Amino acid sequence: MAKVKLTKTALKQQRDNLKQFQRFLPTLQLKKQQLQMEMRSCLERIHRNEEREKESKDSLSSWLVLFGAEADAMRVADTVRVERVETDTLNIAGVDVPRFKGVVFEKHDYDIYTEALWFDDAVAALKKIVELRMEREVIRKQYELIENELRVTTQRVNLFEKVKIPECKENIRTIQIYLGDMDTSAVARSKIAKKKLQETAA
Repeated sequence: MAKVKLTKTALKQQRDNLKQFQRFLPTLQLKKQQLQMEMRSCLERIHRNEEREKESKDSLSSWLVLFGAEADAMRVADTVRVERVETDTLNIAGVDVPRFKGVVFEKHDYDIYTEALWFDDAVAALKKIVELRMEREVIRKQYELIENELRVTTQRVNLFEKVKIPECKENIRTIQIYLGDMDTSAVARSKIAKKKLQETAA
């Protein structure tokens, strides 16, 4: 802790600093709560996403039975290729995070009249699984960014609560004691000087 000057100017500065810290602290605490809530929300969305993927896999497994050979499964997989994942940006408690918009798949034409009856449904089911996985990756990125921001915000809250505010209060107390002692000493010196003047005059 830097040594504080024991002056009225330093006292005013410490009081101003204390007011500023006490004004900013509730905002930081609110931000911390919002970030914690958003992290919980991300975890819930990841969980729901995993459940939906499991349902889609279960649905796809009924089509897998119809695949006569590994070549059939490979043809379905070759039909489902990701061109790009579309996202936009969302601001959560002051941090920009990606938001999942959708998946654009490469165009892959196939003749629905020559393919087996199950082929189209199998492609749709596989696309759904891929979309869910891409969405989950975006949610995980959100979680990671929010977690980083929460760490920084928590450090600031702790700095204000445990260091800056107590430090200012202690500095104010120290300066007030010193200035009080100086006032008392000045009054005592003044009385002694006055008494000496009276003695000299008599």
